[in-house]
Amino acid sequence: APSKMCFRDHAVLLTSMAKPHQTARAPSLPTGTVTFLFTDIEASTRLWEAHHEAMRQAVARHDELMRQCIAARGGHVFKTGGDGFCTAFPTAPQAVLAALSVQQSLHAEPWPEALPIRVRMALHTGAAELRGGDYFGAPLNHVTRLLAIGHGGQTLVSEITHDLCRDRLPVGSTLKPLGEHGLKDLARREAVFQLCHPGLRSSFPPLRTAATPLVVEETPSIAVLPFVNISGDEENEYFADGLSEELLNVLTNIRGLRVPSRTSAFYFKGKDVDIPTIAQKLNVATILEGSVRKSGNRVRITAQLIQVATDTHLWSKTYDRELDDIFAVQDDIARSVVNELRAALLGERIDAGTSAEAKAEVEAAAKGRGENAEAYRLYLQARFFEERSTEEDIAKAIAYYRQALDIDPAYAFAWAGLARAHVLQAGPYARQADDVNKGFRKAREAAARALQLEPRLAEAHEALGRVHHWHDWDWEAAGASFGRALELAPSNVDVIRSSAWLQANLGRLHEATELLQRALMFDPLNAGAYRLLGMTYIWAGDIEKAEIAAKKSIELNPKADFAHYGVGVALLARGQLDEALKAIDQVGDGIFRLLGLAIVQYARGCTTESDAALRQLIERGAGGAAFQIAEAYAYRGNADVAYEWLERAYAQRDAGIPFAKISIFLKNIQGDRRWRPFLEKLRLAD
Repeated sequence: APSKMCFRDHAVLLTSMAKPHQTARAPSLPTGTVTFLFTDIEASTRLWEAHHEAMRQAVARHDELMRQCIAARGGHVFKTGGDGFCTAFPTAPQAVLAALSVQQSLHAEPWPEALPIRVRMALHTGAAELRGGDYFGAPLNHVTRLLAIGHGGQTLVSEITHDLCRDRLPVGSTLKPLGEHGLKDLARREAVFQLCHPGLRSSFPPLRTAATPLVVEETPSIAVLPFVNISGDEENEYFADGLSEELLNVLTNIRGLRVPSRTSAFYFKGKDVDIPTIAQKLNVATILEGSVRKSGNRVRITAQLIQVATDTHLWSKTYDRELDDIFAVQDDIARSVVNELRAALLGERIDAGTSAEAKAEVEAAAKGRGENAEAYRLYLQARFFEERSTEEDIAKAIAYYRQALDIDPAYAFAWAGLARAHVLQAGPYARQADDVNKGFRKAREAAARALQLEPRLAEAHEALGRVHHWHDWDWEAAGASFGRALELAPSNVDVIRSSAWLQANLGRLHEATELLQRALMFDPLNAGAYRLLGMTYIWAGDIEKAEIAAKKSIELNPKADFAHYGVGVALLARGQLDEALKAIDQVGDGIFRLLGLAIVQYARGCTTESDAALRQLIERGAGGAAFQIAEAYAYRGNADVAYEWLERAYAQRDAGIPFAKISIFLKNIQGDRRWRPFLEKLRLAD
């Protein structure tokens, strides 16, 4: 296949392409401040390999259209490489008009069905040096990096170009903000915009930034938005949320569908965001939304399935039922959605056979759900409080799970939920060592009961894996539990994240990063996954990516304490101590704020302030945060005291112990003769 210029990895190639690839240049190339338009064809290498002769003809037509549109708008092609064009324009409005004209021409061209030509484009404006008929300087690197994060058919515009042309856009076009993103090798985050126009595709996967995974577009996809509670009673909010989540869980287990998980789908709850924008953010082709009106034992549920590209309703229905019949309503909705999606997205014909198949799949996906309506109501309340994850709410969740199980002792999902809640209570919120042991014992018993009732319940295997991981420190057993859970539910983000935690603790940081990228493929707005990804990059020493991921987590959830802590640690690693202190100051009043203050103030030379924070950390965390106290002493170079606290953490079954191998704050004591025996005792030594 002809050579393809690699915009993603080697921007420097733009200034050193071989002569045969260069085009004849007009004598009047613009100078001074220039707007650059760079382009390339998405997946062209694969297309060349699969359809060489057809691709040769298609690229020739592509080149012809490109040159016509660029020349007609006063642009100049100063370099090409493979199917990539590098062009310059005297003004930003001319460049934007040319980009729109090219995309419209390419969209209108009748390409062969097996050979879709989709071109990504990027525009950026800056002062570049013109020398020997070629351009040099930072703007070329900037536009190259911007092009690398786009998708075929998408036109990205930098902030400066946006500002120069926002009042002089082509008729009918708009510049949609896509937020701030980190671009490779650029220190400052860039506000990125997308050129939109009626008739052109406007919905794309998330940009390919350092912290964002590539999502396969061809996978049939659906997002289940939180159903709107129109009962006039906030007490029923949990019921509407729970119904949405239950439908989401069932659809997640249906073959051939990609379903963003709860965190991403519920991100838009209560926000005035239109369906196309939601679909773009979640990278889905269809949306399931609805409303719930509950009064006493009666419930009215309205559901509708929307195909985003055509803005059409594939299916809609209203149910008026008794609450006792809620499971039948859920299953009916799920079956209808599965049938309609397969008809609309996979081209399958709906008949008695496919309907029966959908029914069987829904029944299989709902296993472990329970059959008592009142127990189900209590289960939904428990899930509602579990998702909040505060100390008080976890206690409420445990109480509701137990009430549900008093009514329906065979409710496997409730047993798995109870196990998760006890892990949380015994881990982050334990006050004394005895609380840790009691909590994990209860979690183990609940997970075992769930598996006894439903051996193929992924949530139960994952809950048991958490006990093996955070309390038993039995890495093999934890890996087996998480592995089984992944087999049963490969798209379950909680399972993927738990597996990533384990791999990270074992020092397998590359594997952990891959798992987290996979989690973000299914859950692109999951602040927790970005937070863990940021910490994984810190442990791996990739501070630039760590900061990008941590800031993305804060963007999604500004109140997430641990995300601010992650940014603070990244800035500390970069030596930006004042900025690190500002980030730590935004962490809530808890253990990690005190740890961060003790370390950052010590690094700043403020020993008095560091001592004060460390004293508070010991007062508040001696019973449940011995590991963090050890980290503080280790960073300050006091190895003897650090090892005393590590041994105390070991005796208390402190949930921080699994981080011993990768903690960057323990590096100062890793040369000590006591280090390897300590890792061997944990079975973490290489």
